Amino acid sequence: MSNKQMKRILVTGACGQIGSELTLALRERYGGANVVATGHRTPPGPELRDSGPFEFINVARRETLDEVIAKHDIDTIYHMAAILSAVGEEKPHLCWDVNMNGLYNVLEAARDHDLVRVFCPSSIAAFGPETPRYDTPQETVLRPRTMYGVTKVAGELLCDYYVRRFNVDVRGVRYPGIISAETLPGGGTTDYAVAIYYEAVEHGRYTCFVREDTVLPMMYMPDALKATLDLMDADFGSLVHHSDFNLAAMSFSAGELAAEIRKHVPGFVCEYQPDFRQAIADSWPRSIDDSAARQEWGWEPAYDLAAMTTDMLDRLQKRHAAGQLYQQPCDC
Repeated sequence: MSNKQMKRILVTGACGQIGSELTLALRERYGGANVVATGHRTPPGPELRDSGPFEFINVARRETLDEVIAKHDIDTIYHMAAILSAVGEEKPHLCWDVNMNGLYNVLEAARDHDLVRVFCPSSIAAFGPETPRYDTPQETVLRPRTMYGVTKVAGELLCDYYVRRFNVDVRGVRYPGIISAETLPGGGTTDYAVAIYYEAVEHGRYTCFVREDTVLPMMYMPDALKATLDLMDADFGSLVHHSDFNLAAMSFSAGELAAEIRKHVPGFVCEYQPDFRQAIADSWPRSIDDSAARQEWGWEPAYDLAAMTTDMLDRLQKRHAAGQLYQQPCDC
């Protein structure tokens, strides 16, 4: 398979937590006019809305995808549209429709239009209670207990099938929990690790929906963007895996996160009132072995808990002082 260059890019779910920042990073790299943001609602802020083209699509409807691909001469898709874990448990049928039918449409469009490359993320939600909890290996048991996790396992297999059967260059990583200073999350089980920073700055206290001793793999958004772009830049011939790379940066408990914040926000109070998301968190690994990503395309994170917390709070405190703390992404 040749390593053709990406020139005209489409991002689905471009208003979501990762999609919004990924779109801006791609526009900075390739030029605003060459990166088409898509979703089913108007972008919430001027930076995303005014920096390049935006199109309304429904990934579960193939014709809307084909129209945009043809209109903008698209050669690459970053498929970020998805219903996340917590929302997926409340709306499992919608989760299947968007996550599976949407992915199938993207892959079929890539095959029919002979696209250069497709990125489709997976998640640690692909793992389940039978998966080893520590240093979770690249090849392991995948028996998730959520509809979101089911769609991620099925999606990984479907993407790899398209690589082998149809020669479509599809790539993806299993994202851990993603923490961002720019956008709020959109309904995932790891949302507490983002919300706690915002609430610490705004109110000096937070009620966490998982136990204090809950440990999950996490990653700061700059590292998540770097991993995504680095994988898409990698030589196809160096890749043994394609759509299911384990990805890791740091693991910490909810209590350790609160303690790190307290170093910067004296008097910060965190209470713990676990809800239905606790059971989801308990089914996921505590740490990840990402040696395949490190070996095959040189992955290496830049942020640990201390560095991330320093940067997060600095950014959020500046926005709070300007009255612009909360910038909620639309559900695209």
